[in-house]
Amino acid sequence: MNTKKIQVGQIIPDGTLQYVPYTPNEDLKACPLPQPYKIHEKLKGKKAVLFSIPGPFTPACSNTHVPGYINSRDALQAKGVSDVICMSVTDGFVMNAFGKVSESKDKVIMAGDGSAEFTKALGLETDLTKNGMGIRSKRFAIIVDDLVVKYVGVEQQRGVTVSGAEAVLAKL
Repeated sequence: MNTKKIQVGQIIPDGTLQYVPYTPNEDLKACPLPQPYKIHEKLKGKKAVLFSIPGPFTPACSNTHVPGYINSRDALQAKGVSDVICMSVTDGFVMNAFGKVSESKDKVIMAGDGSAEFTKALGLETDLTKNGMGIRSKRFAIIVDDLVVKYVGVEQQRGVTVSGAEAVLAKL
């Protein structure tokens, strides 16, 4: 495991996630092909929040973490945040389905890091093999402004505190 965690002041590593762009009135049963979400290309010149969930459809992710960002989207935008990205170590198909169920629509971009490459580049992976989940990401949030990391909040125990929308809003 990588022991070097991303720090405030660093340039966020480049990487590619997989996502399905939001399409209004899309058939909920549709299964479109995920597209590449290239971190540096998409976030250059923008203020963004990237938060990670250990697993879509798990209790804290479904009930607290993701809804917090969906409900806070207008407040985040008022503070200059153009993009809110929810990522998880899973594929873009699963993240697309999770986005439909959570009704993230155009408020939160749901992106998969299927092989955990970007998560490992951040130094924020965790081994949940004993729970039957394999290598995943820690629960975290990062504020990025023109690719420069301005805040890193990594949860040290179960729950959503330093990685939640309220904590991020307080740091903007």
